[in-house]
Amino acid sequence: MSLPADSWHAHYAGDQCIVLEFGQIIDKTLVDSVVALNARLTAALRCGQITGLLETVPTFRSLALIYDPLLTHPDGLLEQVRNLSLQAAATTHSAARHFSLPVHYGGEHGPDLTSVANLTGLDEQEVVTLHAQTGFTVYMLGFLPGFAFLGDTPSELHLPRLSEPRTRVPAGSVAIAMQLTGIYPWDSPGGWHILGNCPVPLFDGTLDPPVLFQAGDTVGFRDVDTHEYEEIADVSRQGKFDRKTLEQKQDVLN
Repeated sequence: MSLPADSWHAHYAGDQCIVLEFGQIIDKTLVDSVVALNARLTAALRCGQITGLLETVPTFRSLALIYDPLLTHPDGLLEQVRNLSLQAAATTHSAARHFSLPVHYGGEHGPDLTSVANLTGLDEQEVVTLHAQTGFTVYMLGFLPGFAFLGDTPSELHLPRLSEPRTRVPAGSVAIAMQLTGIYPWDSPGGWHILGNCPVPLFDGTLDPPVLFQAGDTVGFRDVDTHEYEEIADVSRQGKFDRKTLEQKQDVLN
């Protein structure tokens, strides 16, 4: 359940940004509240019901409001947000989408699966089954363009980050750390435990929008074998993968 309307504290961050802080921890209740207010503000922007707001940036526990100081005063913008929150809290819902992503777990694509199994006291198939049967929520995007922080990883798989991060994590890597799961859209350094790899592009600058996910979307993982993984990866390399095939009805993931 989301927090009551206007349950945030405002912090001024320069002359064009206000940060609305909902709490101090990573928690789905806070994420739901951030997503709900972000959805209301996005809808208000489309309908011309809010003045001066240019962009919103949701995070785990806060929502940044980027505004034009020539069009609105920060105090006036906050008043608009408060009024919008109180009027629409009971009626506005996030336009969340629901995705099922193919993942090949273990082997060269999941180099930490064995160590995760050893650290958690589970066998490798139990780790895979537990992770693949979990319904995740996109808490926020960050770190890299298109990198999705997903919660909540099952408590049985909660592990700290690696003591020595890798200098290169392959694009598509599905990895865990603490209560979160992440999917790396690019080759990059990283310190999370890699369980597998997703062969579909999560960021494509030729598309609009270029990022697959938005905060509040839900995600499930589908364990695929090497043959299916290579087929999907080949289509992706050719630039022919259709994102729409990943979207599912809500009841699939609930």
